[in-house]
Amino acid sequence: MFCPKCGQELPDDVARCYSCGEPVEHLQATGPVQQRPPLTPIPSNLVWAILTTLFCCLPFGIVAIVYAAQVDGKTASGDYAGAREASNKARTWSFVAFLCGLIPMIIYIILIVIGVLAGAADHNF
Repeated sequence: MFCPKCGQELPDDVARCYSCGEPVEHLQATGPVQQRPPLTPIPSNLVWAILTTLFCCLPFGIVAIVYAAQVDGKTASGDYAGAREASNKARTWSFVAFLCGLIPMIIYIILIVIGVLAGAADHNF
């Protein structure tokens, strides 16, 4: 069963959606359950994945790109829960790649500042 508001896949015995809190009606379906498209489009996070791949951390950025590329295909095929999951994973891996690029940059800047300050202290007469 799927939430009528956000499209999240849910077990058959729940009364409310875990993601959005929407009450879920239990319908007896004769065929496969159709998912309704979510009210807001699902972001692919592809731009962030590409930027973090180029400027931060290549391995984690590639993982983010793979997940981001899956979002539009899953949305087009009607798998909104899968598209939302791929979008969340793309965002997570983009953030991890960003941190893996940012932390060494901050350490490098701190070491440069320490080196400049130590060099300046040696030249005082």
